[in-house]
Amino acid sequence: MTSRKPNQFPPKAYRDEAFISSPDARPVRILAEYLEPKARFAEQNIQDTILFFGSARIVSREEAETEIRALRAAGDDEAPAQHKLKLSAYYEATRELAGRLTKWSKSLRDKSGRRFVICTGGGPGIMEAANRGASEAQGENVGLGISLPFEQGNNPWVTHALGFEFHYFFTRKFWFLYLAKALVLMPGGFGTMDELFETLTLLQTRKIKKRVPIVLFGSEYWDRVMNLEAMVEFGTINKSDLDLVYRTDSVDDAFSYITTQLAEHALPHPGGRL
Repeated sequence: MTSRKPNQFPPKAYRDEAFISSPDARPVRILAEYLEPKARFAEQNIQDTILFFGSARIVSREEAETEIRALRAAGDDEAPAQHKLKLSAYYEATRELAGRLTKWSKSLRDKSGRRFVICTGGGPGIMEAANRGASEAQGENVGLGISLPFEQGNNPWVTHALGFEFHYFFTRKFWFLYLAKALVLMPGGFGTMDELFETLTLLQTRKIKKRVPIVLFGSEYWDRVMNLEAMVEFGTINKSDLDLVYRTDSVDDAFSYITTQLAEHALPHPGGRL
């Protein structure tokens, strides 16, 4: 056991790394993941967001085509890469839609702050496509990253000042929905489904009182993996609950639906709470 030198002060509790990383300090870490994003959003004048969710495994058309050329040159099986190429249509649709929404939001010139900023989980795939589309439209965009063993930090298209790294899923989820005014869901896995059904539950139970349009993009996918109509038939949800989602395969249609809904329900009331 080492002893302190004479007149050497012990570390302050909030600078004691061993304590801050301990189970006893978990409430402090949780509070930090609420307060630090809150301060940064205020500093960057972010009033609200449009969320994009979808698979981290979907790649760009360019990446899929590059892989196909490499496999073809090597004489290897192209089938998996051809499937990636098919799915890349969702990457490109996300990129286009995020870019168009960013240009639209910039045109509002709302003096109350930055409105309807594109926000994602900060990772690859669909998240990257949305951040990329917003960046290419020269708009700020948010990446709410989280420490995971198979993902390394935010994608390079996230605005540096609006890139976050969370430890706790629930604090990240709070910041996803606290500022959200619309959701776009591309084909995705468990994480995408988790965010979708959590939002639907909060809307159904009126825990979220604001109007939040939800777009399910890609009927080939959503019609096969999620049968909400069957839930109505079994009586586990009401028929009116089907109105909580809007399905489309068109970027034009998605853009028109989201901007119309936001103009009607969100523009007269900047900011807002859950």
